[in-house]
Amino acid sequence: MSSSIKNLSDFSHLEVGNAEGLKFAIVVSQWNAQVTGALLEGAITGLKKHGVNDGDMEVLQVPGSYELVSGSDIVLRNKAFDAVITLGCVIQGETRHFDFICDAVAHGIANVAIKYNKPVIFGVLTTDNLQQALDRSGGIHGNKGEEAAITAIQMALLSQRFPSV
Repeated sequence: MSSSIKNLSDFSHLEVGNAEGLKFAIVVSQWNAQVTGALLEGAITGLKKHGVNDGDMEVLQVPGSYELVSGSDIVLRNKAFDAVITLGCVIQGETRHFDFICDAVAHGIANVAIKYNKPVIFGVLTTDNLQQALDRSGGIHGNKGEEAAITAIQMALLSQRFPSV
């Protein structure tokens, strides 16, 4: 959990590993594009920083965060990737719609990961307001897109160490 005094996108203390040759899909929501565009930039930067070539990442856009689940399923059903990064942003409104969407997306992404035995990374911001989302998509709390990329690299490398039987 981020705090008002800490940028959590500092990975200087981690041994992330070399991701050269690994293949990543980034499924990104078009809804709240100002935020998700910045998350996408962060994810691409994070992947490239650790050796991923442009040809080893594929970006797929879906309408909203709810569609991240089926987008991830479609991409894994049709192409081999070492990990999928999902990027979205759901901002609290005046109704319970926020709760239903956040719950469905979290469970759906977990289910896709289990179905394909592949890392599917939850890079979805669930914030109370736009400012919190901006703070976490390149603002004072770092970029959760880059954090999702680092997580994807670490999980893909772990998956290579322990392949399915």
